[in-house]
Order: sequence, then structure tokens, then C-alpha cells
Amino acid sequence: MNTFGNILRLTTFGESHGAAMGGVVDGFPAGISIDIPSLQAEVARRRPGQGALTTARRESDEVEILSGIFEGRTTGTPLAFIVRNEDHRSADYEALRHVLRPSHADYTYLAKYGIRDHRGGGRASARETLCRVVGGALARQALKLHGITVRAYTSQVGTVAVERPYQELDLSRTYESDVRCPDDVAANRMREAIEAARREGDTIGGVATCIVSGCPAGLGEPVAGKLNAALAAAMMSINAAKGFEVGDGFAMAAKKGSEMNDAFVPASDDARGLRTLTNHSGGIQGGISNGEDIVMRVAFKPVPTLLSEQTTTTDAGTPIRYAAHGRHDPCVLPRAVPVVEAMAALTILDYYLLNAASRM
Repeated sequence: MNTFGNILRLTTFGESHGAAMGGVVDGFPAGISIDIPSLQAEVARRRPGQGALTTARRESDEVEILSGIFEGRTTGTPLAFIVRNEDHRSADYEALRHVLRPSHADYTYLAKYGIRDHRGGGRASARETLCRVVGGALARQALKLHGITVRAYTSQVGTVAVERPYQELDLSRTYESDVRCPDDVAANRMREAIEAARREGDTIGGVATCIVSGCPAGLGEPVAGKLNAALAAAMMSINAAKGFEVGDGFAMAAKKGSEMNDAFVPASDDARGLRTLTNHSGGIQGGISNGEDIVMRVAFKPVPTLLSEQTTTTDAGTPIRYAAHGRHDPCVLPRAVPVVEAMAALTILDYYLLNAASRM
């Protein structure tokens, strides 16, 4: 299962320490002008080696388009791309050849396939998300033509959370921050929390908030293809993602209906028809977009690779203690934010195309 999507489909391939990562985007609309420098800039946002808060692995992550674009525009045929791996140090993982690292995919891959690539996790490595960012960057350029924007930011690291609603933040400043947080006060405290965890040989988790603006009402394929279900599947397929919610999400469980219902009123913009006074639903009702901002949050666990000693076993069942070595992220959030944006963009464009097909 290496393919995402229905009409718009992204298939990815490659391992963390293999020759390259890559993918094929099928079903992409023809005639879309693609800005390659803009695409490359988006890929650079998740690139490793950007500072003390991320892994020191150095990759240029230059995207090479192999097919599907002619004279700057998409042709409607499969759009294939490749990104060469340049700075993989497989020797760093030789000591882990027989070690089943706690909370990694080592044991589960071995249980499923009877074989595993111990070099950086192989296919289970977060480097696979590079391919998603390429696909998402393409999708965002298509969505822009329809006035749809996708923006995410780090809203929590450990116990440090952004206390202001996203409407009060300047989301255009998200990537000015090394923690990908547009709130300066919260960003400084997040940075301190990440650096403290790194000094202790530990890691820390957090939450990314994503907002899709300009999405028209009517996207979603009930009952088995609800838009919120598709977004949940997309986000939960990201490495280290452990939780997902739309709108007020889990907080709604402690509320009453009178507090959470989103009342409809005529929109000031006649083209929209109706809008809601509040947005507790997060822009999706009955599995279908209602035209309001789609607001979602994705919770990421702490990176399981610790530089402090842990207890585990070998693949032969021998108990051991080990400490990881090499280059690792103390927190995934700074590089997870562009991945969340990419998966949201791919899902929204796919459902936009599905909606168009359903009205033919």
C-alpha cells in the first residue's frame, strides 16, 4: 500500500539509505503551469540539516522531474520525480542490525515481511515523507488556481502551546521560525523545550495545526469517503503521527450541543450562499466541507530514537541495553509541518477532482 488517493494518486518508492527517493503522481490535471523553484523551496522546508533542532544529515534534496511536464505545464500523463540520497551513513546503523529498537517499526516490519532494512529504518524512515512533500507542492500549485490555500504550523511542543487562535496569527511568518511557529513567545519556549530534551539525550512530541482556507462547500464522498475520514487517514499515515482531530475535536466530548452547534446565516458574499457563525465543526459536517476553514490538528509522539540508554531485545530475543548513535531529530515538529501541509493539499485536490467527476 504505497499509493495515496483516488483520482489524484501518489505512489512513492525508496529507502532512507537507498540510492534515491521518488514517486509517481497520476491523475494530475493537464495544463497546470508548474513553478519548479517554488516546488523546490517547499521541499527545502523539510530538508534535514537546517540547524540544531533537526538531524545533522545533509541532503540537498534536489528534485528531478522525469516525466509529466512539457514546456512548464503538466501534460496529464504520469508525473514522475526522483531525489537522490547523498549523505546516508549506513555504517552508523551496523550495530543495530539485530537490535529491535523500542517504539520503532523494526519488530513489526520483521514480523510482517520476515526481513528488514536496519539502515535508518529503510522504508519506515521519515525520509519517505520527502516524496509526499513533492506531491503536495504540486497539488498546492493546482489548488492555488481555485483560491484554496493550505497552511500549517507548530501549535504545541511538549506542554508549551500557542494560546492564541490561528486567526490572530500571521501564518505567513511560520517558516521564519526554526520551530515553525508564528507566535514568537511560544516559539522561544518551544525551542527551549526541544534543546533541553536534546541535551538530556531525550526527545519531545507536539502538535501541528493545519488550516485549509477557500475550500468550497460540497467536497466529501459519504458515507465511506467522508472528507474528515480521508484527511485523518492521510495525516495518520505520516511517521510518528498518533492523534488527529477536526474542529474542536476531543474537547467537544465535554460540551453540550447548545455550545457546539454552528448556526447558519446568509453570507455577505452572495457567491457563498451560507456561512456559519462559529466553526466548532472545523469546516466539515456530515463528512462534507461546508465552505468554512477546515481546521485540523495532528499529534506527534516523541521521536523514539534516544541518545540515552534503553532496554530492549535482539531479533533473537536476547535482552540488551543500548543507546542510539548518529544523527537524529530531537523533535519531529519542525520538519513535520510541511508534511502535514502536503498531505492536506493532496487530499483536498483529490476530493476536488472527485467532486467535479460526480457532477458530470
